Amino acid sequence: MVTDVLQIAIVLALIVLLAIPVGRYMAAVFTGRHTFLDPVLDPVDNLIYRLSGVDRRGMRWPAYVVALLLTNLVMFIIQFVILETQQILPINPDGQGTVNPFLAFNTAASFITNTNWQNYGGENTLSYFSQMFAIIFPQFTSAATGLAAGVAFIRGLGGSTDLGNFYVDLTRSITRILLPISLAAAVVLVGLGVPQTFSGALTVSTLNGPPGQNQGTLSQVSPGHPTPDLGDLGGISPKPPVEPTATPAPSETSQGKQTITRGLVASLASIKHLGTNGGGWFNANSAHPFENPTPITNVLEILLMALIPTSIIITLGYMINRQKQAITFFAVMSAFFLAFLVVTYVGETEGNPLFTAIGLDPSQGNMEGHEVRFGQAGTTLFVTATTAFTTGSVDAMHDSLTPLASITPISQMLLNMVFGGKGVGFINLIIFAILGIFLTGLMVGRTPEFLGKKIEVHEVKLASLSFLMHPLLILGFMAITLALRINLDSIANPGPHGFSELMYMYTSQAANNGSAFAGINGNTPWFNVSGGIVMILGRYVSIVLMLALAGSLAAKKPVPTSIGTMRTDDGLFAGVLTGTVLILGALTFFPVLALGPIAEQLAMFAGKAF
Repeated sequence: MVTDVLQIAIVLALIVLLAIPVGRYMAAVFTGRHTFLDPVLDPVDNLIYRLSGVDRRGMRWPAYVVALLLTNLVMFIIQFVILETQQILPINPDGQGTVNPFLAFNTAASFITNTNWQNYGGENTLSYFSQMFAIIFPQFTSAATGLAAGVAFIRGLGGSTDLGNFYVDLTRSITRILLPISLAAAVVLVGLGVPQTFSGALTVSTLNGPPGQNQGTLSQVSPGHPTPDLGDLGGISPKPPVEPTATPAPSETSQGKQTITRGLVASLASIKHLGTNGGGWFNANSAHPFENPTPITNVLEILLMALIPTSIIITLGYMINRQKQAITFFAVMSAFFLAFLVVTYVGETEGNPLFTAIGLDPSQGNMEGHEVRFGQAGTTLFVTATTAFTTGSVDAMHDSLTPLASITPISQMLLNMVFGGKGVGFINLIIFAILGIFLTGLMVGRTPEFLGKKIEVHEVKLASLSFLMHPLLILGFMAITLALRINLDSIANPGPHGFSELMYMYTSQAANNGSAFAGINGNTPWFNVSGGIVMILGRYVSIVLMLALAGSLAAKKPVPTSIGTMRTDDGLFAGVLTGTVLILGALTFFPVLALGPIAEQLAMFAGKAF
């Protein structure tokens, strides 16, 4: 346990140490101050503006919203077309065919909204062209869209009716932040053993192959593809033979052969974590040894997930010149993160009492569905991070978590304010802050104020609508599915665990997270269409309402601070904000948690599993 705590403490310390300089750098990028990359990237940005005909004048919130929505709509259409025509497009070495239209809709909606929910296995469904331009490309643009919206919101909080220019913010988010860091991370990942190649799949002769066969060697998959050398595997040694990583055809199994898929894995792994996108080249995601081969890559991926969501809180402090306010927000988010991390760690290390009762050693905790190479510390930290930072990649199957531990990923996505993704994520905390200030103002009989602006009926309505949209999407589509018994045969487990499966799916999609319990077959027309709708509404309704709120606050005249003004940057407000989150979260979501993981944990103590 001491070793685990030390590992976790070191990673968390690194997250905080990286957040401070990156936060200051992002503030410089979005306020137009000089950065060390300007001499190289200014000509690149200017060329992009000239070729696209961008008018770089500032926008008020309606124009900013229109530009954001139209740009994302165009990219959604492009993604859908690519998926539907991938069989005739280039860079398809494994000969993948067209994607089912319902699945294509869900996938396009997923990746344009920064959700990256996958109702498919990437290595068995998508061509390299589709992976590059319908998956990796929108992982940059969707992340940049969220970051741009977050920065525009910060400008509104700072009192500027000019929220900036969406196209400039989008461009600078990609060229100054996402591309440089993801490129460096991809190079490091290749050096640590993650493949990066245009070559197609391989077959290997397994150790239990037919007698007389050359064991453990690589053979070519198709004519024209020579037997690869070490470089083709991106640093993965072909000796000893690789364990199976994709489902082989029956004929291959009977011949003692195994299909090994690969591709531009390092490129995707770097941006999927930096942009809090999630998803994966392989169906097993970051549990796959090609996406996350060692404990070192596991730590790197956690750091990439945390980098922008934690840094943007620091950016907020510098952009509105309220560093103490940023520290207060950071402290509240960190407290929730640590509390949920403890719940996960305790749930996993205590293990399953049903196994202990039959004489199995409980010292290793719950390891079913987990990768031994990461250990309990690496696994629980990844589980907590991927749902706190709304990334959605997984290094263990969340379906295999103990019921107690599964409360963490579900609850973090239900609350949707524990750091969140880059840009859009922290906006949800502001929703709770405004509602908390409003309730506190009612109790003391004063007009509530936030950052020197009065909070009136219009702002409370916008914050309330944004808050209510999240449970409406989750609970509404759960109710429809259960009441009409739609595709209930897709749920692999009965009872409360099956209920948690359905809750987790819609919660993950509404929170634009993308992780899954993975015990539910989501690739049906109903789940593809309903899930796509949930992801789109969960993403864009929140952005529109909160940018409208930022515009409303920016248009208000500042209110002088008086002796009766409630400070929002001290410990008292941190307590008020924490209490608001807990009360509203419990009132909204505790009943479904009680029917799912809580009921399952109690049943497990009583000797019953599902």
